[in-house]
Amino acid sequence: MTRNKQNRRGASQPSPPNPQAELPAPPPSVPRPFRAAWLAALCAVLAIATFAAYWKLHSNGFILFDDDRYVTENEHVLKGLGRESVSWAFTTTEQANWHPLTWLSHMLDVQLFGLDAGGHHMTSLLFHTLNGVLLLLLLFRMTGALWRSAMVAALFALHPLHVESVAWIAERKDVLSTLFWLLTLGAWLVYLKSKKTVPYALTLVFFALGLMSKPMLVTLPFTLLLLDYWPLQRLTLPMRGRWDTVKGLIWEKAPLFVMSAVSCVITVIAQKKGGAVESLEQVTAVGRAANAAHAYASYLGKTVFPSSLAVFYPHPHTDLITASAVAAFLGLAGVTVLVARLWKSAPYLPFGWLWYVGTLVPVIGLVQVGDQAMADRYTYMPLIGIFIAVVWGVADITKGSRVLRPAAAAAALAVLGALFALTRVQTGYWSNDETLFSHALAVTPDNVVARNTLGLALFERGRTREAVANYLEALRIDPNFPEVHNNLGNALVAEGRFEEAVAHFNQALRAKPDALRAMNNLGLALVKLNRLPEALGYFEEAVRRDPDFADAQSNLGNALSGLGRMDEAVEHYRQALRLKPEFIKALNNLGLALGKMNRMSESIECLRKAVRISPTYADAQNNLGVALAKTGRNAEAIEHYRQALKVEPGFAQASDNLGLALWELKRFPEALEHFQQAVKANPDVAEAHYHLGIALARARRLGEAREQLQKALQISPDYQEARAALENVLKGLQAGR
Repeated sequence: MTRNKQNRRGASQPSPPNPQAELPAPPPSVPRPFRAAWLAALCAVLAIATFAAYWKLHSNGFILFDDDRYVTENEHVLKGLGRESVSWAFTTTEQANWHPLTWLSHMLDVQLFGLDAGGHHMTSLLFHTLNGVLLLLLLFRMTGALWRSAMVAALFALHPLHVESVAWIAERKDVLSTLFWLLTLGAWLVYLKSKKTVPYALTLVFFALGLMSKPMLVTLPFTLLLLDYWPLQRLTLPMRGRWDTVKGLIWEKAPLFVMSAVSCVITVIAQKKGGAVESLEQVTAVGRAANAAHAYASYLGKTVFPSSLAVFYPHPHTDLITASAVAAFLGLAGVTVLVARLWKSAPYLPFGWLWYVGTLVPVIGLVQVGDQAMADRYTYMPLIGIFIAVVWGVADITKGSRVLRPAAAAAALAVLGALFALTRVQTGYWSNDETLFSHALAVTPDNVVARNTLGLALFERGRTREAVANYLEALRIDPNFPEVHNNLGNALVAEGRFEEAVAHFNQALRAKPDALRAMNNLGLALVKLNRLPEALGYFEEAVRRDPDFADAQSNLGNALSGLGRMDEAVEHYRQALRLKPEFIKALNNLGLALGKMNRMSESIECLRKAVRISPTYADAQNNLGVALAKTGRNAEAIEHYRQALKVEPGFAQASDNLGLALWELKRFPEALEHFQQAVKANPDVAEAHYHLGIALARARRLGEAREQLQKALQISPDYQEARAALENVLKGLQAGR
């Protein structure tokens, strides 16, 4: 009797699994002869459905929200792949992150597609599609459950919460890093089966590439431990007496844990350097915990009911423990207790829940980075855990039922159809800035970031009044938002309201003293007010704080040029061009400065380069014409004046200069015509009236000549040449009488 009792006890506690053992063979859900064909067919259907859901992306453009910083206005990325840009990618912490592989992917897109946004979007969609297919293959490899794996992959590929990661070019890091996450997992599974060095090395390489795409992958080693519990079954619970096994499972992943730790250190340094990390004074520990609980619950809510999705969710910035935060915390605790009790009968539930909770930790707001409370893109990888828990749970509940199983299959198809339609709609919101941020405001009304960016989009389209109205509404929500004051200042400059603009730039600097763009823009507004010494001080401070700020270098050159300090101006223009070799405005201004210094060959060279880079830059075409005319090459000058007028028909200065060049070539009737156009385009320029008066006098149209010369003197009473010409015209009129 005693012996039998001991045998029963021994039978109830099997020996711990050996981490060095081969992977367990999962039971197939499809007969073996048909498995490969079904798998290939499902992968193809998944890929086609994903492309169809996101196909609108091919006609979507860039947006003003970070796409400019990552691509369209990033001078390093715009150079494409090259030694200098690749070196920059591996050494920069721009955008408060170290993710060189993401930068390289953007550079490659620029190399392939230039600034055709459709090509950039298709790259992200390709990565997303590959991620869905890889997820299907890996889940099937680990579980043998083909239909369940396909359902999880389809939920991942078609859920609207993932649109942000795919449709936002600046979020390339999401889809790229997840691709390497899945490749890391694939290499790890090969290693577990073969125990060979090559797949282990590939695991480390893929993980390193993933971390260099987005540091959110730091949780990957922990998810590998979860996989040891389920579905790989290399670790069983409870762990009493199995610590040697646990140590072995951790030890085999030690290099991955070390890489995660290093990535965490690099990320913290980069984010602090970039000023992205909020202090405890800005967001307290209580506020962070409350927001984290709310975010966990909100993501689950949006997973079930994917509505009211926005590109930006404002952080409440409150220390109050609200009823919703308490409810969220209690709900999360309840789910955790429930799945813990089911660890034996339904191991996929604690697996999926811990996957979801754990992979969100880096971005849940306990370390607050940025102003957002949450973000759809953060769910890209974490929701896989929820999808697995739900799909496996439904499959277990309906297993063996002739009624429930077909009903579950029909419901699954209906859910996927609904998600497909919602994803197409959500993708459409990303077509342009105005649509995207108008939608964000519709679902999050007091959203200062959305209101500000909508204003910026309207301003870019020339709808300045609407932009100003949006900026003012944004300031109603947050009166001290520095970026709004800066953008409002720019809009006021465009309306010629320079004093008001200066006030808002100053307000931006009071709210954020290191706001270099506001500092630069304040200098520009002061230039418009002819307060050059003050403007010079702001440009100098901006350059002192950031010597690589090319716009400020060029503007500093302009201020120095206006003060007659030409040698210094030239040096700052050259510095701007060292930073941005194809900086058109700096090339144009350098050419002008060199012309003022009578260094005409250098001036012409700069201006020729400017018009070669941008033939439609009317200012450079006109200035090149002036430089050529100064060297007596009026015939060439005429061609550039004509090109300037072709681009900008109402360009008064170009019309006047063209008239002068034609006059020098004794083509007087043509010159007269262009002087008339210059006066018509801008009647407030004394020189234009003077030139027209001289031309009319030569044509013996003395009455009209007198009128034009008198207007020149009204504008500029000290204009001696006009006064002398008027006296001659008056003498001619008297003689004619």
